[in-house]
Amino acid sequence: MRFSVLASGSTGNAIFVESGEHSFLVDAGLSGKQMEGLFQGIERKMSDLTGILVTHEHSDHIKGVGIVARKYKLPIYANEKTWTAMNHLIGEIPTEQKFQFDMETVKTFGNLSIESFGVSHDAAEPMFYVFHEGQKKLVLITDTGYVSDRMKGIISNADSYVFESNHDVQMLRMGKYPWNIKRRILSDVGHVCNEDAAIAMSEVIGNRTKHIYLAHLSLDNNMKDLARMSVGQTLESRGIGLGEQVNLFDTDPRIPTKLMAI
Repeated sequence: MRFSVLASGSTGNAIFVESGEHSFLVDAGLSGKQMEGLFQGIERKMSDLTGILVTHEHSDHIKGVGIVARKYKLPIYANEKTWTAMNHLIGEIPTEQKFQFDMETVKTFGNLSIESFGVSHDAAEPMFYVFHEGQKKLVLITDTGYVSDRMKGIISNADSYVFESNHDVQMLRMGKYPWNIKRRILSDVGHVCNEDAAIAMSEVIGNRTKHIYLAHLSLDNNMKDLARMSVGQTLESRGIGLGEQVNLFDTDPRIPTKLMAI
């Protein structure tokens, strides 16, 4: 199984996952032209995709979904409430390209099994995905105000994580956002901060975990160095050695990460 975080942040999100003859795009939160550029960056073609998985209807996750699906005639998978919420936002999609993927269910494509699970975010029915290939496990989890024990049970001991580390609390509190936006981000249906993300990571990391990609960093309320330092310090304070057991990786709003094989 290989994956790349094509883009991550409030300006647009997209993740590529492939296994054997199947490959998926998880969200397409950028324009069609930007999405094509990101695929060129990892030397893959959108025409080869098996389908698009949608996490929720916020624009930074669906901006390019309709455009890409129509151009390449790709199936779109989302749960019922997300379909209802995003139908009028992505343009007309032929019925034969619309598929329902319910929360906390599993769909199998060849050797790849995809498990959906719910997160806590202010969307219709937000959910993320765990990819399984044999004993290999890749977890994608962003856009959640906290990580519950139920989520931790589902995502524990993965080989690789794409994990939200959205903001530094002090930067957010001192920053330019209106208070109602700050309150929303800090709430249980907003986004997790660096420290809370690190604590959750420390509780799900297992003996086979090697890679953690810090994702969905706020452009205004976080920095790559700060996120990496905050998460790293918390993990090391809990006995998890960086560079020995686990490696942290940056993601970027515009530059895809190198394809990682697990």
